[in-house]
Amino acid sequence: MNKELKSTNFIREIIEQDLKDGKNNGRIHTRFPPEPNGYLHIGHAKSICINFGLAKDYNGKCNLRFDDTNPVKEEKEFVQSIIEDVAWLGFDLNNGPLFASDYFDQMYSYAIQLIKKGKAYVDDQSGDQIRDNRGTLNKPGVDSPFRDRNIKDNLDLFLKMKNGVFKNGEKVLRAKIDMSSPNINLRDPIIYRILHSEHHRTGNKWCIYPMYDWAHGLEDSIEGITHSICTLEFEDHRPLYNWFLSELEVHHPRQIEFARLNLNYTVMSKRKLKSLVDRNYVASWDDPRMPTLSGLRRRGYSPKSIRDFVSKTGVVKRNGVSDIALLESCLREDLNQRSTRVMAVLDPVKLVITNYPKKKVEKFKAVNNPEDESAGKREVLFSREIYIDRSDFMENPPKKFFRLGVGREVRLKHAYYVTCESVVKNDANEIIEIRCTYDPESRGGWSNDGRKVKGTLQWISVEHAINAEVRLYDSLFLDENPEKTFLDNINPESIIIKKNCKLEPYLQNAKLGEFYQFIRIGYFCADNDFTLENMVFNKTVGLRDTWGKKQK
Repeated sequence: MNKELKSTNFIREIIEQDLKDGKNNGRIHTRFPPEPNGYLHIGHAKSICINFGLAKDYNGKCNLRFDDTNPVKEEKEFVQSIIEDVAWLGFDLNNGPLFASDYFDQMYSYAIQLIKKGKAYVDDQSGDQIRDNRGTLNKPGVDSPFRDRNIKDNLDLFLKMKNGVFKNGEKVLRAKIDMSSPNINLRDPIIYRILHSEHHRTGNKWCIYPMYDWAHGLEDSIEGITHSICTLEFEDHRPLYNWFLSELEVHHPRQIEFARLNLNYTVMSKRKLKSLVDRNYVASWDDPRMPTLSGLRRRGYSPKSIRDFVSKTGVVKRNGVSDIALLESCLREDLNQRSTRVMAVLDPVKLVITNYPKKKVEKFKAVNNPEDESAGKREVLFSREIYIDRSDFMENPPKKFFRLGVGREVRLKHAYYVTCESVVKNDANEIIEIRCTYDPESRGGWSNDGRKVKGTLQWISVEHAINAEVRLYDSLFLDENPEKTFLDNINPESIIIKKNCKLEPYLQNAKLGEFYQFIRIGYFCADNDFTLENMVFNKTVGLRDTWGKKQK
């Protein structure tokens, strides 16, 4: 059984009971059915992990099936991104994706069958009239004046709908159920609407398209799904799901609902995410500030960290909000095991070691990952002139500042102890150079005379430094619960771009998908824009939790 998802939950209990009772001949077949109208976000990761994880754990199958029933909002770009996301999370697509559009002919035949049973009719009312006559939770709906059309006329009109005789909105096909039902979803729901729009797969073959509630159950049935696992908002739709399949007397999967994944400081609506893209609050769907899986991947998240997070949030029946600190904790735990440690200076100031030979260059061995011996070691180059981070020096430091100051001694990681003697300033009284001396006996960053040095600084040899752009990311929203007023809560410092950062030459060979820890700063990765001429690194997450501090 998959260790990441092995803990029991109510869905597993249902499946195990069904297996015990011999239902579906012992088969387990699930599906993940995204609409290709946007990029997947971390909320979808939960559904992916549940559906594909259950299939894997019970030796079953899981279909990636696109619910492409609305050609107005669907694009091939979204299809491709979803395929990549599912594969990136580590799940097998079982011989490729399926599409609702594969079944349009069969769905149409089922609609004809329902009309012939007297259970569906063509309605001439406008969309506004249908909504007005639907009723409310406290008021029953009103029958359509076209509800009692005879079967022959309904068949003729539905055929004309299919053949393009009518304009968009002129007619719809509705199921004939119960306009007084306490469940509004059963008040003669629309099955087909007219949409004269080109479909990304079927072209202009169709001008009528099935509604989600009609297509959903039929897709499950056609594919032989055994357990149709949905989020809680579909619980009130389950009676309709069951009604359609029962009336058609076809294979009938069991629909099970679970609470969706919500995350603080985040919006999960694809409509809102699209708004962020369209209004240029972010650069794209895969902007590293976005909660999309492609955005998280670009920012440097690992598939395992997301799977671990999903596992820790559990599978429950009650909606709640997960803490982004938990997600980042899972990320740090994974990246700590797999990230190469490197030195980086994001705000450089030159440090000159006045008693070090001018042309001398030394090589020091640095451990790539103390958590993984197999990661080996690399060479770092040391010379008379190096860069340190400007924040690691204060001319007149307070008592608890343990880094470099005039008259103070610190350790240069992997290299030597140095002591600051003086500084050089420009006409604006800004420090442009720090002058130090080094202790030759402290090679490797250690001394045998028992003296204690509290501060350890990362550094980069001036002669060997590579220049890079580093993008520091923070939450896109300032509000912990931004859903209602998300556009009014944009964090103006959600991205800070630092130019001319100085990095180890080791990083000039960085590759997409590799993870790095910039020592004392955080975890980073090469951005999609990375080239040898334009090196760009993204900050994935800091070394410590900052969310707890924000909440306090």
